[in-house]
Amino acid sequence: MNSRIAFIAAPVLVFAYGVIRILDGLDGSRGPGLAWTTGHLAFMAALVLFVGIFWQMRRMAGGNALSTVSAVAGTAGVVALLAQFGIDIAVGFMAADHAGMSVLFEQVKAVPGVPIAVYEGGPILFYLGQLALVGQLAAMGRVKAWTPVLVLADLVLPFIDKDLIPLGAVCLLVSFVPLARTAAAAPRPAAALA
Repeated sequence: MNSRIAFIAAPVLVFAYGVIRILDGLDGSRGPGLAWTTGHLAFMAALVLFVGIFWQMRRMAGGNALSTVSAVAGTAGVVALLAQFGIDIAVGFMAADHAGMSVLFEQVKAVPGVPIAVYEGGPILFYLGQLALVGQLAAMGRVKAWTPVLVLADLVLPFIDKDLIPLGAVCLLVSFVPLARTAAAAPRPAAALA
């Protein structure tokens, strides 16, 4: 996918996930069901786009060691989050109701290494990598100084309340629009032009 489109589509998909998540909870519980699965698939699609975004930001930063480490960390975080959301979808299909989901989640989290890799430590790399890349671009003057502030807002808002995910996604979209323009203006590698 065109990197310019990815910079716009990823926040839009995160926004969709946040809205679907709120709608899914209107009956007092989230999942299982169509809303649970659809929302999770939207976020997973966004995560796939973030891999390309991270590596595009790395190129925009000159491909130095810091940007490479940040892109690798962000990509590792994407893998952890894809595993987490894949588990969520599988549990949603296997359980008859929300209580059944809770039992299955406890079984998954009882597997050694899964809590740290998939639920606690691994996903943090996604957020740290993303913030490091945007921060480096701001320090280099390639994006405005407010861009990392909006990305940070997107990352922090769900920790305050997960119902703020759509607001965070709007912050991310606003911060990514200039990145999309910059990515579109960047010269393409010779192999891509052939």
